[in-house]
Amino acid sequence: MESESNTLWHGRFAGGPSEALQALNDSLPFDRRMFRQDIAGSRAHVRMLAAVGLIADSERDEILAALDVVEDEIASGTMQWAPTDEDIHTAVERRATELAPAAAKMHTGRSRNDQVATDVRLICRAEIDDLTRLLGDFVRIVAARARQAHDDGLYLPGYTHLQQAQPVSLAHHLAAHCWMLLRDVDRLGDARRRTDVSVLGAGALAGSSLPLDPALTAAELGFAAVFENSLDAVADRDFVADTLYALAMLGVHLSRLGEELILWASTEFGFVTLDDGFSTGSSMMPQKKNPDIAELARGKAGRLLGNLTGFLATQKGLPLTYNKDLQDDKEPLFDACDTVRLTLLALGGMVETLEFNGDAMRAAADSPDAAATDLAEYLVQTGMPFRAAHAVVGGLVRDSLAGHGALADLVAAHPDLGPEAAAILEPGASYVRRTTHGAGGPEAVATQLDRLDSTIADIG
Repeated sequence: MESESNTLWHGRFAGGPSEALQALNDSLPFDRRMFRQDIAGSRAHVRMLAAVGLIADSERDEILAALDVVEDEIASGTMQWAPTDEDIHTAVERRATELAPAAAKMHTGRSRNDQVATDVRLICRAEIDDLTRLLGDFVRIVAARARQAHDDGLYLPGYTHLQQAQPVSLAHHLAAHCWMLLRDVDRLGDARRRTDVSVLGAGALAGSSLPLDPALTAAELGFAAVFENSLDAVADRDFVADTLYALAMLGVHLSRLGEELILWASTEFGFVTLDDGFSTGSSMMPQKKNPDIAELARGKAGRLLGNLTGFLATQKGLPLTYNKDLQDDKEPLFDACDTVRLTLLALGGMVETLEFNGDAMRAAADSPDAAATDLAEYLVQTGMPFRAAHAVVGGLVRDSLAGHGALADLVAAHPDLGPEAAAILEPGASYVRRTTHGAGGPEAVATQLDRLDSTIADIG
């Protein structure tokens, strides 16, 4: 057994690393999370070594049995970590060699450079799959609430500049978030495709003189493709940046939804009532019910953006091939995945349990001013140019605000409008008029929800 001062490179150095170097250099505290991926990669590599004749079948079986024991020990928490275990690769190889001397051959034809790149690709692929599943569940929750809102005939003001603009159905508003989130599903899928490339066999940077078979290990690990250039293979972390970007965009979208829930739950809006299990109170003010989950979803977006921009800065200007800077790929990746996972679960519960206050929504949406565009379009249908119609209706709104009469009365008395146009200002009359493709009226939304359900059904 090696002494505690030995490292994987101890043959080149007369003494061991300083404590400061070891503390900065060691990545085991965070990369032990990849132990299953590291062992899976080692199993594939060992089987390949036996297949090409670099180790005997009996040695392969001995090493594989040792790797099974190591995996069980780490999973059960009985693994005895050593001071020389600077990363998960070192720890697994050290323990496997203690159990089976043949495991000393396990690193034949392999570098930690292609080994860690393989591990990160494997765990990134698994994280993308898990997060895509959770995101699909979240979209289904929002879509179900949209369907319920459509069945209940709920509508509310749509906003631009946070000013009431035109009435839309609540289902339409919720569906907008669904389509937004479905683009995040697409982005995660794109990131997964670029992640799904095997780099085992690239070695430290230049491949190997040994008769390795990278295609065999790629197939063993379920990768869709094999690297084409050994230099690029060990240096590439684009797939990590792709994943961080997809998660940052998802975080931004969850933040936007969270912001709206915060506004809607306020006394001033009163559009929703939060479930007690997904809100908090105040330590001082007993009347408070706070939308903490939505606020945290909004805040976590900044953390996700920081993970992305920080890692992009880490990669900037790195020469080929591997540099230790790339060790800092895992912490932002793992943090982003964990942050999104927890946010999706908590925000999903909040959305699923909140109560929509239809009366408050309708009262806000039924302001006659919100139907101003419909009045202009009514005039357009009589042959008036839209700019002229806009000016007519704008003048009536201005007169009403100046105290010259209720808008409905002014419209009914106007020679180009009259009582038929005034009926557009009746409560609930405006939003049903949105009938074009993708519009916010109930008829168009019913068709949209069917398309939405079909699209969601395709999520794995």
